[in-house]
Amino acid sequence: MNKVALITGITGQDGSYLAELLLEKGYEVHGIKRRASSFNT
Repeated sequence: MNKVALITGITGQDGSYLAELLLEKGYEVHGIKRRASSFNT
């Protein structure tokens, strides 16, 4: 059975380190990132 991980905040420092670690261990990694904020100027 394949191991699958879902990481929220994958673009952050901790999330990216965790993704790399899990990929090295053979996990299928999926990530969620927050939508970029936009300012009305």
